[in-house]
Order: sequence, then structure tokens, then C-alpha cells
Amino acid sequence: MQAGTLFTVSAPSGAGKTSLVKALVDGDSRVTVSVSHTTRPMRPGEQDGVNYHFVRREAFLEMLGRDAFLEHAQVFDNFYGTSQEWVQETLDKGRDVILEIDWQGAAQVRRLLPDTVGIFILPPSQETLRERLTGRGQDDESVIERRMSQAIDEMSHYVEADYLVINDDFQVALGELQSIVTSQRQRLERQQERHRDLLQALLSRD
Repeated sequence: MQAGTLFTVSAPSGAGKTSLVKALVDGDSRVTVSVSHTTRPMRPGEQDGVNYHFVRREAFLEMLGRDAFLEHAQVFDNFYGTSQEWVQETLDKGRDVILEIDWQGAAQVRRLLPDTVGIFILPPSQETLRERLTGRGQDDESVIERRMSQAIDEMSHYVEADYLVINDDFQVALGELQSIVTSQRQRLERQQERHRDLLQALLSRD
């Protein structure tokens, strides 16, 4: 069976990454999103194995010690990591895998798996990004300003990706995301492997 493709999708908070990836996965049974491990407590409405694999700190550090993660990060007092074994097993089954991670995590993954395809999602303007962050109604102005400053720093790393999607119109951005996934499946080396018998038959002079 032909292996799937590993994609990293990065974006600043408020760019719409999660909604786009969910819509992509809902419409394509051949692509799935990696579920990260984390040591942070489960929040109301979350499910273990769906939102995250919730593990104890000791278990996470044990996995870290045996290089079980493709990438990992510490955010305040909590750890987050992507299981290398799960990703490889899923790719080997022929399914494409998406990692929703920041640019630093994407860089870690590419160092280990150079064939990873990087996608960066940006908002159409700083004003739109601010409106989206403010519209959540969860943070005061000082927090919004801090998030905006952080977002600008994050957005500067778009140049490290292979593809860039501007999320202005959601359906247009989704279509572009879908086309990126499709284009990777149509690459010559993949098509040669997938259609080896057909190609031999087409070129046969018997």
C-alpha cells in the first residue's frame, strides 16, 4: 500500500486554521488529524483520544525519554507532543496526516521527516485578525494586544512553508487547502507507484 503524506498546518491564533482543517477532514476520508498528547487537565466538553490524549506528566516524560515524539513543546506548566509511532502507522496505512502545530513544531517535524509538506494560513489583514480575536469575547484589551504582537511574530515564519493560504473567504481558502492535498497525491512518483501496472501496459509494444 502506498504511504500517505504528512502535512503540517501552521497559523497565528485567529487565522481560522482549526475550522479549515476540520472542514477538510470532514470532506475527505483519506486525510486525518493527529491527536496530540498533553499533560494539561481535560476541560469541560473535551474527550480523551478526540481532543487530546490526556496523560500524566510522568507518562509524558517517559515517552519523551524514549524519543516517542515527532515534536514536542512545553507551554507554561504543560507539555504537548505528537506521537511518532501513531503518525508513521497511519501514513503506512495510506492515509494522509495533518499536524496542526506552530512553526517551531513544524520545523522539528521537517528535520525528522524532510518529505513533510508545510502549509501556512494567514488572515487577509491585521484588522481582520484583530476583529476575530476580539469577537471571541474571551480576552481583555491587554491580552488582545499581546496576542496580536505574538501573531505578527508567528506570521513572519510563513516563508518556511511550502504553501500559503490566505483565509479571507472561507470556501475559497478551503478549496485551496483541498487542492494542495490533491496535488500531493498526483505527484509523478506517487502516480507511477500507484499505476505501475497500467503504465507498463500502456507502454508495452506486445
